[in-house]
Amino acid sequence: MKNQRRSAIRKIAASVFGLTGLAAFGKNLNTKNISQETSSNEIIRNTAEDSDQEVPLFSSSVVHNGLVYIAGKGAHFEGDIKDHTKHVLNELKKELEKAGSSMEKVLKVNVYLNDLNDYKAMNEVYLGKFGKNPPVRTTVAVYGGVPGSSLVEIDCIAALK
Repeated sequence: MKNQRRSAIRKIAASVFGLTGLAAFGKNLNTKNISQETSSNEIIRNTAEDSDQEVPLFSSSVVHNGLVYIAGKGAHFEGDIKDHTKHVLNELKKELEKAGSSMEKVLKVNVYLNDLNDYKAMNEVYLGKFGKNPPVRTTVAVYGGVPGSSLVEIDCIAALK
């Protein structure tokens, strides 16, 4: 019984200290505009400049610890999968360059297709866009479709230059 109480007290103490440490860590996080210089511990969030929201729904990119995380990009216009894929890859390239990276520095890509039957045509456009050493990739067809009118959405993680 005595050992059970000690074990319970240790678990409670560990939880309290863990939460306290996490709260202190959260208070020290720095968020800045993407154009500002950063140390490896800072988090830089880039939000859409044309956002009319006081608090945006999500960041278009986040830089942390030498990596840049790019939010999913879609193509919301009439066109086929090749048009949409080309547009999305161009948008990813712009966002990567804005964050100080490039297509050649991409480590991981997630591709979300509206229809798995577009896989082959998407690959025809995708091939070679990340240089001679392509990143690892996951491709899925999304149940219910990609949000909006896009036939494809792509996000990625890249190293900084």
